[in-house]
Amino acid sequence: MRILITGADGFIGSHLTEKLLSLGHHVTALSYYNSFGFIGWLNDIKKKSNLKIINGDIRDPQFIEMNTKNIDIVFHLAALISIPHSYQSYYSYIQTNILGTTNVLTACKKNNVKRIFVTSTSEVYGTAKKVPMSEEHHLSAQSPYAATKIAADQIAVSFYKSFNLPVTIIRPFNTFGPRQSTRAIIPTIINQLFHNKQIRLGNINTKRDFTFITDTVEGYVRALKSKKITGETINISSGFEMSIKQLLNEIFIVAGRSKKVVTEKKRIRPDNSEVTRLLGSNKKALKLLKWKPVYNNMKQFRLALEDTISWYNKDENLNKFNASDLYE
Repeated sequence: MRILITGADGFIGSHLTEKLLSLGHHVTALSYYNSFGFIGWLNDIKKKSNLKIINGDIRDPQFIEMNTKNIDIVFHLAALISIPHSYQSYYSYIQTNILGTTNVLTACKKNNVKRIFVTSTSEVYGTAKKVPMSEEHHLSAQSPYAATKIAADQIAVSFYKSFNLPVTIIRPFNTFGPRQSTRAIIPTIINQLFHNKQIRLGNINTKRDFTFITDTVEGYVRALKSKKITGETINISSGFEMSIKQLLNEIFIVAGRSKKVVTEKKRIRPDNSEVTRLLGSNKKALKLLKWKPVYNNMKQFRLALEDTISWYNKDENLNKFNASDLYE
């Protein structure tokens, strides 16, 4: 199939691009335009005849309309994602996450794209009121980032209900693995462990559902193959949680070393903005996608950590990050 992936230059997007290429699909990979010609993690993907890389911006409706012509499937992953940055630059999040998503949906509607997969986030749920959190869990915007993702999801749902646009919302929980930004919690701990005198973190008592990248990508692939999921919202989660404090210990065990951990005030979210617990239910994914996570227990989680730590400890990979990020 002819597939467009927005945000293809990012962490999840690049892995999804790689997987879909290996399955023989013709992929148009959208990388955010910049004057340096930087295409993110697409540089790490072996170039194939069925890959076309384009540069642009989802905030430009004309650009998106032009590049969804003759496309069968759209995987929409492009977004601004950093929660701390959203406290300072929420207008950018509104423009990219809300208006950008609206542009993608409008273009797909005009060009009769057969199926659209919009990427959500577990952050839209806010702190768990009941676990495991099903897709029916109430939504609570505890950060400007979460608010814009809720809005984007609801716009997508409205296009399905109002215009019968074939939209499915894929809602990953805390995905981790190679290529993830060093500002995310697992890469942050790994890189501080190997390169800093101590590890500086915020609240280490929060709990998260960590899902390995290969499981997340397989969820997208199963969604592409699945029928009768239009209009649905589907969690992609491991169903396995741990606190950041537990996570630290697991990384120490796998890495075979440890360091002093200190709490840094600037890393702590405002009280009402901190999401203290996320644990997803993946029953719907099993039912509709026939998807089940491989990395769903401590033994498997440690194997995923081994792969992740090994990747970050290769100089050729570490050098691809902004040096200042490594010491955050």
